[in-house]
Amino acid sequence: MIRGRVQNGVVVLQSQGTLREGMEVFVGPIPQTNKKGKAAKRPTVSRALASLAGKAKNLPPDAARNIDHYLYGHTKR
Repeated sequence: MIRGRVQNGVVVLQSQGTLREGMEVFVGPIPQTNKKGKAAKRPTVSRALASLAGKAKNLPPDAARNIDHYLYGHTKR
């Protein structure tokens, strides 16, 4: 396998290889890996936000229902 990098929209090979003229090739990004060499997985938005659930303290009991009132001064529901 020959590696390369995209520069100004063109794949520039890092080393000369044995690619013959007209040879069909596959070009795609290399998956990002973590320090252990495993593919890095990004959490979904819902999972990332779930880690914040229950963290806020001293909120009024109707904070979820009337969030717009407490943030923007809208009429309570």
